[in-house]
Parts: sequence; structure tokens; C-alpha cells
Amino acid sequence: MIAPGFTGSPLDRADHLRHDPEALATVTGDWRARLLKLDGFDPVVSDDGLLEWTSLADAPDNAELIFLGLIDGKPHFAACIPGLRTGPGRPPHIFGLLDRLRPAEAGTYAAARSVLDWHSRHQFCANCGQQTAMFRAGWGRNCPHCGTEHFPRTDPVVIMIAEHSGRALVGRGPNWPPGRYSALAGFMEPGESIEEAVAREIFEEAGVRVNNVRYVASQPWPFPSQLMMACVAEAENDVITIDPRELQDAIWISRADVKRALAGDPDAPMIAPPHFAIAHTLLTAWAAEE
Repeated sequence: MIAPGFTGSPLDRADHLRHDPEALATVTGDWRARLLKLDGFDPVVSDDGLLEWTSLADAPDNAELIFLGLIDGKPHFAACIPGLRTGPGRPPHIFGLLDRLRPAEAGTYAAARSVLDWHSRHQFCANCGQQTAMFRAGWGRNCPHCGTEHFPRTDPVVIMIAEHSGRALVGRGPNWPPGRYSALAGFMEPGESIEEAVAREIFEEAGVRVNNVRYVASQPWPFPSQLMMACVAEAENDVITIDPRELQDAIWISRADVKRALAGDPDAPMIAPPHFAIAHTLLTAWAAEE
């Protein structure tokens, strides 16, 4: 199976350095230390698909440095700039940038983007409302008023296909590119297992009852910070009743047609998800099964 997108980063996160102020000062002062070049929250990508890095001297004066980790023993950082905010949802141009990035580079970018986005949204304490301060080399915020510690969060999301008689259930959301279909997905709710969330989401979105859920793979998704857990479930029947608030359409598609879509066949009944999305990994794994 192909590796899911946003995985395989060469970063050694070196957690022990985050807890040691003296060691952190040493790596921050290392002449080899590199700073990730960003355009707002977007990656700056070289012609050969690599992230671009610069010197720590190029960090804005008001920026706080987040220690991402070590690559080949060299410290790598990202700059958290006060007041910088992301817009709602996923920027429309980001897929073009991600398509150019090498897979391992996308993994490094995912870590940086998610933690930067978290800082931009969590400047104030959820417990008492006072402004917080960065600590643990950027991997946490501390409230000086009440002492509460806050850490970057990851939201769990199930993404899945139902299968029935050798076909997979896929859907498309409103305003998607024409012809694009993908796996169904949804956030897990408190008190749910992965299997329960898969069954609930498929029924809520497409009206299909499922059982025998099996896990396939996972990936981080940095918009802003989810863990996508890909699964396949067995459908009790193939009657589709879509929720128009969630889906514009849903269809059953054969393995042969999934393979055609993944290969980019313009006559396939759907356009496959992009290669860096775990839906692509999920469909690839399912299509390869007997």
C-alpha cells in the first residue's frame, strides 16, 4: 500500500530538548539552524518539490520561534507571528502547492502548519480568559494568571467507504470540482469508538447501515489539525438516501472503475481524490483487494 499523504517526515521531534531551556538555547544559537519559509501559512515550494528554509536571522522581530525538531542533526524552526490568522476552511490554492511538494516534505509542512494555526487560535486561556504565553519550545501555551497549561490538539476524523457486492460507496460535497468523488468522512463525537463513528457517519450522510468495520491507515490533515482514520465497512444493502446538508451526491463504484479513476482515465465515472489525501490511499488499498 502506498504511504498516506503528510507522513514520512524526516523530523526528529527531539522532545527532550523542549523541556531543557539550556539545550533549547543551544540549538537556537546553532549557526546551522534553519527557519521554514512561509507565505502566511502556505509553504514556499522550490522547483524540485522541496520546502524552502532560511536563517533564523530572517525571523520577524516580533515572532516567537517554534522548535520543529532536527533534520540530519540540524535544528529546524517555524516563526509564530502575532496577529497572523488563517481564513475559514481550506484556501482554494493550497492543493496546487501540495501537489508540488514531495511526500516527506509535506509531512514536515503539516506539523508546522498545524502548530502555527493552533497558536493563532489559542492566544487566550479557555479557563480564565487571560492571555497565554508560549512554552515548551512552542508546543504548549501557559496561562500566567491561573496556571493552566494548553497543548496543541488533534481532532479525530473517520474517513471511510462502505462496500457492497464488490462496489464502494463514494460521495461528493457541495461546491466540489465537477466529477470529483471521495470517501465519506466526519468528526468523531465524544464517547464514540472508531467503529461506531464510521457506522453513524455513513448512515447519517448516505442512509446506509454498515457493520464489520476494519481499519486501513491514518494520516494527519493540517487544515487545521485532524487525524484522519481510514476504514472500510460492509453495507447491509445498497439503498442510498443522502442528507443534502452533507452530500450533493453518492454513488456505488466498482473496483475496475476505481482503478480507472486512480489512473486518471478521463472516461472513468469519477475523478479520484488527490494523491496526498488519505481517501486516495484508502481507495487504492480497496481496489487492490481480491
